[in-house]
Amino acid sequence: MSHQPERAEKNCLNCGTTVAGRYCQACGQENIVTKQSFWALTKHFVYDIFHFDGKFFDTLASLLLKPGKVAREYISGKRMSYLDPIRMYLFTSAVFFLVFFSTSGVTDNLVRIDDDGRTMTKIERLEYASLLNYQMKSGTQDSVLQTQLNYLLDTTYSLRLYTTKGDWGDTAVNIRLDGKDYIMSVDSMSERIEADFNMGSSWLDRKMENKWKKYKEKFADDDRALFLDLVGNFMHKFPYILFISLPFFALILKLLYVRRKQFFYSDHAIFTLYQYIFTFLLLLIYFMLQGLHDWTGWGIFRLIAVLLFLSGGVYLLLAMKRFYVQGWGKTILKFILLNILAFLVMNMIMLAFIVFSIFQL
Repeated sequence: MSHQPERAEKNCLNCGTTVAGRYCQACGQENIVTKQSFWALTKHFVYDIFHFDGKFFDTLASLLLKPGKVAREYISGKRMSYLDPIRMYLFTSAVFFLVFFSTSGVTDNLVRIDDDGRTMTKIERLEYASLLNYQMKSGTQDSVLQTQLNYLLDTTYSLRLYTTKGDWGDTAVNIRLDGKDYIMSVDSMSERIEADFNMGSSWLDRKMENKWKKYKEKFADDDRALFLDLVGNFMHKFPYILFISLPFFALILKLLYVRRKQFFYSDHAIFTLYQYIFTFLLLLIYFMLQGLHDWTGWGIFRLIAVLLFLSGGVYLLLAMKRFYVQGWGKTILKFILLNILAFLVMNMIMLAFIVFSIFQL
């Protein structure tokens, strides 16, 4: 409702109907004066912001502290007290993915790939192999040098160069290239990537294989950069994966509670939306605690973060118990089945997105 004064005229400016009250009974438009002062616009803006915040924080408190309560009351008709689940899902997911993709190191922490090293180029391999070959022909007979030469000449191995000390494996050796000291280590990542994309002979397989070969050519010898780019592309599609999984999650709940005729599919969808909203909020707090741990070095923050992450399963169980109002035995059984089926569905969706991602390379 606006704070603008009501018009003296009773004709609706939108549809022309004679208005009986403040709102048009035909189209719903408010019959108020059209000219607004800057102060009126400012008050209206502030009112809308705090009105949204009030609903948001009320919903947030109930959602975090009382699993299943918001969804239960929403489907029972008590809706003015809570923020619409779709609006809240869009808002929380937008904030979550904004933080997720803008926070440095989040993807690295998930992938766990060191960024200190780089792949040895073909030219560097050839130059260093020539140097070792010259040393061996000059009388330096060393089994270690022979092993290094074998690795350099065998293109099935990917060789990494590191500038800092670390546990790079038993095959790591100190070398010097272009006046710089490196640690050279054998890296089999390129072999794993090739094995993962060993295609068949069908039209689809050939199409994907050609796409993959063209994609690899863009990264030359740097298989690590290729892998990180591939993971990055997939992670940026993760919001779509979650969104597509929503109706499937609700469908699983519908099947698990098929005998509860009072629950429609839309009710299960409402429950799913609020569960996803809680998950976004939980992960935001988790990332915040991880950031505090990285900043302060205090182990207590990491411990709280791990415990908080594990509490997500307990929350879902309690939410199912309150929302569907069944005994603990049936709720625990359906909770286990839900997690198994949801895991299978998520893997199928992710596989479909991986195939789709290869076609987009």
